Amino acid sequence: MSKKIVVIGSSNTDMVIKTKVFPQPGETVLGQTFLMNPGGKGANQAVAAVRLGADVRFVARLGQDIFGNQALDGFKKEGLDIAYVSQTPDYPSGIATITVNDKGENQIIVASGANMDLKPEDLPDAVFEEASLVLIQLEIPVETVRYIVEKCRTLHIKLVLNPAPAVKIDDELLKGLYLITPNETETGILTGIFPDSPEALKEAALYFRKKGVEHVIITLGKKGVYLSNDLYEQIIPAVEVQAVDTTAAGDVFNGALVTALSEGQDWLLACEFACKASAIAVTRMGAQSSAPYQHEIK
Repeated sequence: MSKKIVVIGSSNTDMVIKTKVFPQPGETVLGQTFLMNPGGKGANQAVAAVRLGADVRFVARLGQDIFGNQALDGFKKEGLDIAYVSQTPDYPSGIATITVNDKGENQIIVASGANMDLKPEDLPDAVFEEASLVLIQLEIPVETVRYIVEKCRTLHIKLVLNPAPAVKIDDELLKGLYLITPNETETGILTGIFPDSPEALKEAALYFRKKGVEHVIITLGKKGVYLSNDLYEQIIPAVEVQAVDTTAAGDVFNGALVTALSEGQDWLLACEFACKASAIAVTRMGAQSSAPYQHEIK
């Protein structure tokens, strides 16, 4: 069976300002460094996977503008299959403004633009051909997410949902998911249970599994990740590093995770691999630019 990974999601240009502290409402602070980098959860995850050796088809919607054209050039250089990345004259390409403080923490505002114009009709059957895994997020329209979920069910393709940014989703979207990968905040929004203790972690994971999700991985930042399925119920610790920018931590984790799973790695090894990739990413500024290559992890 082919091991192609299909990532369907957003593409943004990130406007990043490094500052000592976040401004309070109504306050102006002087920033330090400004960077403009390619981003968007879908694109970040696709680039992370392809840099780690995966065969990746990326599907997204861009504007017909300088940001969209630059994104296409970047995807080609990374070696992504972009046959189903389209451009529209009706919306600008997605933009994100990101503020990063001196602790590596971030605040992000996204103007979705063309990302919210990615419709089911932009996803012909050929998008799903040869796919062993499909990875999606929530920076595209919910009607498109629903279509992808139903399509993967019909075609018996393993579907991974990274539910970010978190919004309440109905049970029908959870039923039959191969894997869900929320962080702590997203877990709290989706389940009503904030995973701040071992008992709460187990309860939140059980919530997803009762809804029909086969595997659950809750990411816990510097504490690691919590894995819950029929074989495991445990925390896999993170690699300790000095964080510079955590913007792409979750995206790199997801891209690395699906890469390892597509190669047939055990769940524990896949989580350890993804934690290593994420640890490298947070020591660098930027989103896609921070994603490590295969040789760096080895």
